[in-house]
Amino acid sequence: MAGSRQLVEPMKPTSFDIAGRLVGPDHPPLVIAEVSANHLGRIDRALETIEAAAACGAHAIKIQTYTADTITIDHDGPGFRIEEGLWKGRTLHALYREAETPFEWHEALFARAAELGVPLFSTPFDHTAVDLLESLGAPAYKIASFEVTDLPLIARVAQTGKPIILSTGMANLAEIHDAVRTAREHGNTGLALLHCLSSYPAPIEEADLRTVPHLGESFSAIPGLSDHTPGTACAVAAVALGARVIEKHFTLSRADGGPDSAFSLEPDEMKRLVEDCTAAFHALGRVRYDLAGCERGSVTYRRSLYVVKDIEAGEVLTPDHVRSIRPGHGLAPKWYGEVIGRPATRALKRGEPLAMDMVDWNRSASASK
Repeated sequence: MAGSRQLVEPMKPTSFDIAGRLVGPDHPPLVIAEVSANHLGRIDRALETIEAAAACGAHAIKIQTYTADTITIDHDGPGFRIEEGLWKGRTLHALYREAETPFEWHEALFARAAELGVPLFSTPFDHTAVDLLESLGAPAYKIASFEVTDLPLIARVAQTGKPIILSTGMANLAEIHDAVRTAREHGNTGLALLHCLSSYPAPIEEADLRTVPHLGESFSAIPGLSDHTPGTACAVAAVALGARVIEKHFTLSRADGGPDSAFSLEPDEMKRLVEDCTAAFHALGRVRYDLAGCERGSVTYRRSLYVVKDIEAGEVLTPDHVRSIRPGHGLAPKWYGEVIGRPATRALKRGEPLAMDMVDWNRSASASK
């Protein structure tokens, strides 16, 4: 970390709610379906994608609020043309022009999500976007990883008093510190920090999911994952490590193309993601070494000591008479070495579970001879 800058002073992570759904350490993960550019430039496609995300069980749906002209300029000079990766050769303006969700669509998108009972919110990229989203009653805000260093934007979003979900891709600890401090100094109280690889798609071998719990602990925030890796494995593993917000790009069909299609989930995959992330959370449970309720019936079938050959009263028990077998109604197998060589207190029949009162503990084999 640069200079003497310290992490944000630790405090207990604060749970928050998005349209009535609690987000926090003790609550199942919030799974967000990110529509992004998968509307393919058509509002009917955007509405259909929102409907499909709701049908898959996504807990929230997210869009992005910008225009090509609010996020960049139409220019072909150095830095304005993408040199590598999925969008190699395209100018920033052309890419964002294709990917933008027009401001005039927003009211209809928010209305449809409300009809479906699924909260919809957005990633704003400038102050005009925040103003629009506030007018539509957005219940939360996302800060994209590329905007982590845009402290004026973070301050403006924090001033709304709404929860902030902030992606940390590319950011170092000092930059995250600045973003978190800015949000909290400007009124934010509900904050989630998402570990993120800002690569599209992202290689799973560089996911470094151990960062998830460290991120939450370091900044006393709710940890999560904005996942651009293929499939659902990273997201489910992140939940096991403490992630309570999961964001994945969502499309009706990768075959239909679009800027984000290559790293987006299709409906059957999104449904599985929601189910598996929820199951992973419930599987965590608590630390325990006592008998689980579901195990009670199985105890009967543990091994125990049984009489496997008839024996007369006073006769010495030998390995021919006693064995450790299933079921578990007899003495525990740990008593085997103690009972061998001692007389039986009465006649024992094959198939009886051995009990303490069947063995003469005052006499050994040598004494009975």
